[in-house]
Amino acid sequence: QVQLVESGGGLVQAGGSLRLSCAASGRTFSSYAMGWFRQAPGKERDFVTNISPTGGATTYADSVKGRFTISRDNAKNTVYLEMNSLKPEDTAVYYCARSQGIRRSRYQYDYDSWGQGTQVTVSS
Repeated sequence: QVQLVESGGGLVQAGGSLRLSCAASGRTFSSYAMGWFRQAPGKERDFVTNISPTGGATTYADSVKGRFTISRDNAKNTVYLEMNSLKPEDTAVYYCARSQGIRRSRYQYDYDSWGQGTQVTVSS
């Protein structure tokens, strides 16, 4: 079972930036698509973005398109989420997840491993 550990969350003012990291254990990181999801207080966990195993393809939720960028470094077994122009509505716990295979997906049931989450708080 792969272990995913997120880091980089924190408190930032609106308009600011943060970079989240998700480090994965194991030797097969480059064989799987990865995704980021978030859960705001009192709401369900929602899709944010995903990336193909090679990093050549990505998908974004409309709410973050143009502001967030997902990337990965397979040599370091790490996926990143660069968040710019942050808004108070981006406040949430952010989770990284590993897909069940090479296919990217917006749906949580297509991911079989999850990190513990990292809190992002954007003040107005």
